[in-house]
Amino acid sequence: MTISTGSSSPQSVGVGDFNNDSRLDVVVALSTSIKVYVLFGHGNGSFTSSVIYFLDTNAGPRAIVVDNFNNDMKPDIAVANYRSHSVNILFGYNNGSYASPTTYSTGFNTSPYSLAIGDFDNDSRLDFAVANERANSMTVFLRSC
Repeated sequence: MTISTGSSSPQSVGVGDFNNDSRLDVVVALSTSIKVYVLFGHGNGSFTSSVIYFLDTNAGPRAIVVDNFNNDMKPDIAVANYRSHSVNILFGYNNGSYASPTTYSTGFNTSPYSLAIGDFDNDSRLDFAVANERANSMTVFLRSC
């Protein structure tokens, strides 16, 4: 099965139950845009039309990670933005909608390309690490959510 995402170069996908219906949904980063698409699953391999969420101006999303970043038991979406040199986190409401993105800068001319999460400092809160392609570096955000 192939699902069209339009013409914005899909780059990365994440999976979670974004609308609390016990069915897996998919979020897709579109690298030539400033948005991600959420497609809601029917539980049979098919999906509804997508909902668009906008990111930073000139974002260029490259990587997506889905987890519960703020300990509210609702899936949140983290997006590494190559062109805006940032990470956006969209905090979920568990009904298929998301808050406006919270932005974390990775620094001037860094171009984040990959994103990982974990509790790096063992404080029971999720942290995230970003691989920055242009800067030849990694940025770690501790206790950020």
